[in-house]
Amino acid sequence: PEAKRMYAVIETGGKQYRVSEGDVVRVERLASDVGAEVSISEVRLVADGKKVHVGRPIVSGASVQGTVIEEGRGKKVIAFKKKRRKGYRRKIGHRQNFSALRIDKIVVS
Repeated sequence: PEAKRMYAVIETGGKQYRVSEGDVVRVERLASDVGAEVSISEVRLVADGKKVHVGRPIVSGASVQGTVIEEGRGKKVIAFKKKRRKGYRRKIGHRQNFSALRIDKIVVS
C-alpha cells in the first residue's frame, strides 16, 4: 500500500477544495499575478495520514502556500430559458475567470 499523502481542505472564492502538495487546482480568480506566491489561511481540515486536525470553523495556525501558474477563462456555459407556447426565449453565455494554483506546502503550527 502507498503511503498516505498529507492533504488539506481549503476555502477560497466561496468554494472548498481538497488539496495535497504538488496538486494544481483551478480556483476563482485571485488578485495575484502569474508567478506570485499566495498563502491561504482559510484551512478547514488538515490530515497527515496519522492525525486529522478539524477546524471550528478554521484550523488555527494552519495555512497553505501556493504559486499562481496560470490565469484564464473557463469553458462557456450556456444559460437558456424558455416558456412554452409564449414565444419567450433567452440565451446567454458565461465564461468564469479562474486562477490555476500549484500547491507548494501545507503548514500546520
